Order: sequence, then C-alpha cells, then structure tokens
Amino acid sequence: MKPKGGIAVKYVMSILVSLLVLAVVSFAFDPTIYVSAGVGEPDTLDIHQAYDTVSGEVIYNVYESLIAYKGSSLTEFEPRLATQVPSVKNGLIRDGGKTYVFPIRKGVKFHNGATLTPEDVEYSFERGLLYDPAGGPMWMLWNAIFGVNSLNEMIQKYVGKPVSEVFKDGEPLPEYKDKLVQMYKEVIDPAIEVEGDNVVFRLARPYGPFLTIMAHTVGWSAVLDKETSIKMGLWDGKPDTWWKYRNIAKEKSPLYATAIGTGPYRLVEWDRTNRKVVLEAFKDYWRGEPRLKKVILLTVSEWGTRKLMLEKGDADDIAVVLEYLDQIRGNKDIQIIDNIPSMSVTVVGFSWSVSPNSKYIGSGKWDGNGMPPDFFSNINARKAISYVINYDAVIRDVLKGYGTRIPAALPNGLLGFDPTLPLYKFNLTEARKALEKAWDGKALKIGLKFTIAYNTGNLMRQRIAEMIKTYLEMIAPGKIKVDIAALNWPSYLDAMRKSELPMPIFNWLADFPDPDNFIFTFYHSAGTYAPRQGDNFKKFVSTPRKELGGKSLDELIEMARNSSDPEERAKLYVQIQKFAIDNYISIPVYQPVGVRAQRAWVKGWYPNPMRPGNDYFELYKQQ
Repeated sequence: MKPKGGIAVKYVMSILVSLLVLAVVSFAFDPTIYVSAGVGEPDTLDIHQAYDTVSGEVIYNVYESLIAYKGSSLTEFEPRLATQVPSVKNGLIRDGGKTYVFPIRKGVKFHNGATLTPEDVEYSFERGLLYDPAGGPMWMLWNAIFGVNSLNEMIQKYVGKPVSEVFKDGEPLPEYKDKLVQMYKEVIDPAIEVEGDNVVFRLARPYGPFLTIMAHTVGWSAVLDKETSIKMGLWDGKPDTWWKYRNIAKEKSPLYATAIGTGPYRLVEWDRTNRKVVLEAFKDYWRGEPRLKKVILLTVSEWGTRKLMLEKGDADDIAVVLEYLDQIRGNKDIQIIDNIPSMSVTVVGFSWSVSPNSKYIGSGKWDGNGMPPDFFSNINARKAISYVINYDAVIRDVLKGYGTRIPAALPNGLLGFDPTLPLYKFNLTEARKALEKAWDGKALKIGLKFTIAYNTGNLMRQRIAEMIKTYLEMIAPGKIKVDIAALNWPSYLDAMRKSELPMPIFNWLADFPDPDNFIFTFYHSAGTYAPRQGDNFKKFVSTPRKELGGKSLDELIEMARNSSDPEERAKLYVQIQKFAIDNYISIPVYQPVGVRAQRAWVKGWYPNPMRPGNDYFELYKQQ
C-alpha cells in the first residue's frame, strides 16, 4: 500500500535530505560524541508541559528529580537531589503514608552556576501545579497530593464556582481574587513546605504510587532554579499573581526552547529548522563529569538514511523500523537487543466531538464531502473501525512479531490485566453491518470523507492508517473516502490536543507502573486523553449506567484508584475494561515488545520501560 501522488518528488527530496544529514554528521567512532537518530523532535522543553517521550529524553538528561528508579527496577528507587528515599523504616514516610520528607542534597550546582536549595524544590512543584497546562502531566501530582485532577477542579472545589465563572480574559473577577489568594495560602503552599534542609509533602490522603510519580524524570518532578525562573518570566512566587502564569500557550512559555537543570548534560542548542538537539556534559555535575562529552539528537525521518548512518558509524543508535529490521541483522558492528520489556500500548482512538475548525473532517457535514464532528460518538461507527484492523497482520508483517494482542488499553504485567477478556476481530462483513447501523447508514447512503493523520517517520502508524483507509474504502466503494496525512511530531501533538484529529493513532508509555496510569488516562472524563476525545466522550463516561450498578465509569475508576485492596482494585479494573471493550471507547492494537539497534561499541545501556530514551550518563563507547 503506497501513498498516492508525488512519489518521484518525494524520492528526490529524501535523497537530498539524506545527503545533507550525512554531510553534517560524519563522526564515525569518537568516544566523546554520541549521535542518536530518531523520528521525532521535542514538542516543548517546559518541564511542566512536556508530555511526550522525545521531549522527555532531553529533559531526563538535563534535569533531575528528588529520586530515580534504580537501574531496571520499577519498584526500587535511589536518591538523586534528595539524599534518601523516603520509607516508613527510615522515618521519612509518616502519618500513615500522608507525609513524605525529602532531605535535599547540598552542594548541587545548576548549569548556570547557582546552588540548589530546598526553596528551589518547593518553587518547582508549586509552579507546576499552578501552571497546569491543559493536556499536560500535572494531573498526576494534583491527584497524588490533593485528590483532585486539576487546578481547575481545585478552584471549583474551593471557590464554589466553575472556572468559567471565576475568570474573564485570564483574570479573576474582583470578587474572587481574595478567595484565590486564600486557596494558595491555605491549600497549595502548606502541602509542599521547606523545613530546614528538607522539603515536606503533605498528601490529602495516603497514595501508594506517590514515589513512582516522584521518580519519573520527564518533567513534572524535575527541579528548576527558582531565582532564574522568576527572572525569565515564570511565576514570580507571589500568592496574588499566580493566575497570570497559568495555562499559557506552549510557545509563550519562557522554558519552551531553553533549559537550566542540575542534570549531567546542559542544553546547548535546539535547532528546530534542522531538527537537531545538542547537549554537552556538565563539568560540575555532582555525580562526576559524564564520559560522553557531547550528545547529538537528530530527527531523521527516512529509514534508509538512519540505516546508512548506523552502518557507517555516523549514528550510535537509531529508531528501528521493525518491518526492515532484517536489513541490519548479521552486521558484526551492529548490536540488536531483542525482547525489551514494554509498559506501553498502541491504540486507535476517537474524537467523539471533533473541533469544528478541524481541517481533517472535510466540510464537517453530511454532504458526502466531510464528516460530522460527532460521527464517532455513535457506538456502531467506532465498532466498524474495530473490524477493519487486521491485528494479526500488523503484528506479523509490520512488527515482525514484536508485539502482543491486548483486550483493552492496559498492558500485560499490571494489576487488573485479564487475558480472558475478548479481543477485537478483523471482519469486513461485520464492519459493513456496523456502518449500516451507524447514524441510520448515512455513511453508506450519503458518503463520508475524512483524514487520518500520523507523525512523519512513524511507519507503524502509517501502516495502520493505510490499512484502515484501504478496508473502509473497500467495504463502501465510492462512498467512504479516507485521506492520509503525515505531520511532524509537534504538529501531530497539537492537532490531537485540540481534538482536531477524528481518529488519532498513538502510543502511551506509562508515567508510573500502576493500572491507574492507563485506565484513568484513557477512560476517565478528566484523563489526559479526555480533551482529545471531546465533550461527548466526557458526558458518556461521567453518566451513571445501569450495567455499572448505577455508577458512572468515572466513579468506578475513582473507586479503583482510591482502594488499598489489590483484589478489589483488580476486580474493578476488569469491570472497567469490559465496559470499555463493549462500548468500543478506543481500539487497542497491540502492546509492543521493545527492540534496540546500536553500534557494538556502545556500552552501559540498560532497559527500563519508565525511562524516555537514553540515560546518557550511563553510556560510553568502547571498541
């Protein structure tokens, strides 16, 4: 299945890009320089807004958290900016699990020469909570610390009014300003406090996964330099100004394209034109200067170029295309690491309320030249899509066996996974039947036209999109027309966040190894994907259902996340998954099995499914 049109031009452009990359890179073996060639580029470097693995890899190596996962373990931790990992045994977890004390390491330097203080830690977490960008990662800390899912929810809870009534043009109405200042002083500030050399977190209730959230350095738990942050134009630290800095546009953040952390590497350059990030070893890093002195992260969309770079030694590792993996097997200079544990799922999702401004739904009407924004709010419309994906073929032919079927958006290995739950099936006859029932068969009678997008260089998502297009057009010839669009990674993310994509294809890598991170994310009305799925989805999952014992799906998810009984949680998660499966909320395609391709001279790499990309401090090169 080949995309239509412009093949010769695209081929020539690919050659030109390839030659340019190879001309620029050509490092071959240099023990001080590391080159990684991937397919994505950062979305943002603001630690409290970044929520993708590409941005996360940069942030992981530039910033640090208080604690970190120990090696490949998902249950053991080691100190970073804190000198101890809190536990009941060492007395740093208190009050039955409601208080966590982190002793802050002394003498740690930021990349600008400033010295880390406990006040920096307090400021960083409070800024993240008060910033709380839409679709960002801060919901985890809001829930872990306060038992709510967002700043907006806390405002409504404390003020007694929805946010839409509290603010006008970004400023609170005069009658609510004092209340918002009071909320900061009485709720947020006391929850994270400096006590001597310690930073103390006071949770609203015991929350088991708290340390796993604190250990994941991709942004939300990273630490900023307070003084520099204020000078740059982030929150000024005052209780009566914080709303001026909340939920600002991505590109307007002072941290969008810059970074000042305490990590082993400092950001030297983010060249968005040439899609290149350059990191340099931080000589004053508290754990010692890294062995790799320079790290270059390149976005190289073309597989042929990445392959050639790896073969020549101009890249130390590359993003692999499983379909073509055999092309590099048997090369003594290349090491392929198979069967890497994965804590992720790949899903075909739906927007139940596509933005009317979307350019991916044609006319946006039932006129044969578009798709109505609410098309996928119909269960049979979603059901039809479940039948036009040949899951076994995807795993066999595209993944080359590096993937497994899963019944819902929960990976095998987490509490509540049930292999006996039904799997969706590939069946074109049933797909047509579902379309005949959807919206009284309008898609077949009037016609439907829309676009499926994928991020450039992601061959897997491209293949899935092409498969859906082929089979939909096959079962409804001349009536259903599907276009395929390739977007760069930031544009793809933006389109998803704005609910512009009627059928996004995406992968979710766990933020922390608990079923709540998947179930809440995919199926709750306040989950990360809720804004992308639209208001119709939010209404559906928040409405009480007879088949759920009079409770809403939201309520079941909240019961599961708040329970301390593993057996009770497991039963609830199975019930939640069954409901999601029966209602085709999203379509899980596979759980990937990781594969890595690197030069044989690369040493020190280790797997951890929670880590976004490489840990460059641990890597070195040796022939």
